[in-house]
Amino acid sequence: MVTREKSEKGKLKLKIELTAEQWEAAIEKSYEKNKGKYNIQGFRKGKAPRKVIEKNYGDTIFYDDAFDDAVSAEYAQFLKENPDFEPADYPKVNIDSMTADGLKVSLTVDLMPEVELGPIALNVKKKKPSVSESELEVEIKRFTDGQARFIESDKPAENGDFVSIDFSGSVDGEKFEGGSAEDYRLELGSHTFIEGFEDQIVGMKSGEQKVVKVTFPEKYPAENLAGKPADFEVKVKKVEKKEVPEFNDKLVSFATEFATAEEYKQDLKAKILKAKEAQSEREFENALIEEVVKKAKIDLPKSMVEHEKEHLIHDFSDRLAYQNIKLEDYLSYIGKEKADFEKEQEAEAERVLKTRLVLQKIVKDNGIEISHEEIHAKIHEIADAQGKSCEEVEASLSDYDFSYIQNDILMNKLIAFLKSKNA
Repeated sequence: MVTREKSEKGKLKLKIELTAEQWEAAIEKSYEKNKGKYNIQGFRKGKAPRKVIEKNYGDTIFYDDAFDDAVSAEYAQFLKENPDFEPADYPKVNIDSMTADGLKVSLTVDLMPEVELGPIALNVKKKKPSVSESELEVEIKRFTDGQARFIESDKPAENGDFVSIDFSGSVDGEKFEGGSAEDYRLELGSHTFIEGFEDQIVGMKSGEQKVVKVTFPEKYPAENLAGKPADFEVKVKKVEKKEVPEFNDKLVSFATEFATAEEYKQDLKAKILKAKEAQSEREFENALIEEVVKKAKIDLPKSMVEHEKEHLIHDFSDRLAYQNIKLEDYLSYIGKEKADFEKEQEAEAERVLKTRLVLQKIVKDNGIEISHEEIHAKIHEIADAQGKSCEEVEASLSDYDFSYIQNDILMNKLIAFLKSKNA
């Protein structure tokens, strides 16, 4: 039996009570489910009577599992029968009594907060992008750099040159892992190596050797090297001068589909403008969302924020793990205390939750829905792009893929709605 208790605003308090007979049935069900886990001398696995298992492992051996199943079932049934109550997090459970005479449990759960929208009358201005000559020059330089030739030289190396080097590093006279390489091609001035290393290569010629002295940064990821002075025996095996061609009709006609430098420049300008317009549109859409979220009033439960914060930290840690980096090492490297990092993640969790709930409220209040026709049209679009039939695409979609398509359509309709409300 589940009864609702009086509780403060934003919380739901429930009492769950099972009679002796109901609790016994839950324990028996747990026994049937778990009896195969226990080895009892004289019985085949899974064939020992419940009383025998309880005698060997304790009278309450099946209580935990029975408790989880029984309470979860009662709680789920209550929510099904009372759809107006929407939990914001997992309930806090307190066992009042759990004996052979029955079970009594108290549950307290934070409810989803109410969202009070402000007026959806927006006044967000969209930036009108343009392309400056300096921006064009940067891209043209990138193009000409990509066409550069590297000419071996016997002159001293300068910043911008490429050198092929052998090097072997040591700290306190001992070589360390990752501190040696042969035929390493290094661009001087790229700051690829420890600060000061490349500066000491400048001026060396092919065939020359020297000991380069540097000090590892205090916050270097490898703790055994952090802050320590190191000696690198370096031999320059080759110096290559970078020869960048002039940007002219000859280069453009040779390296691209355009006949003249001016044609290439105008096409480049159009592409940059298109990219900036797309960025401007994204910023405009984000600003519309930020505006409606800023106007809304919402009191987020602490448990909900904490749960989202933990999710964000876990997700960030997982992404670092793919690069074989621990969160603690990353924070140490960037010089950030864990408490400060967690505070930032808490603020981000609040922003994410508030945005999500406000947008859900707008969708609900304004009847923004997606139709089967819109889903089919999107699948047709994907099919055309992949050169497949709609049936093939549909068969390949996972539940996650299908949900992503639905959310994408819904988000586009929501953005269109907000744009219609923008002055």
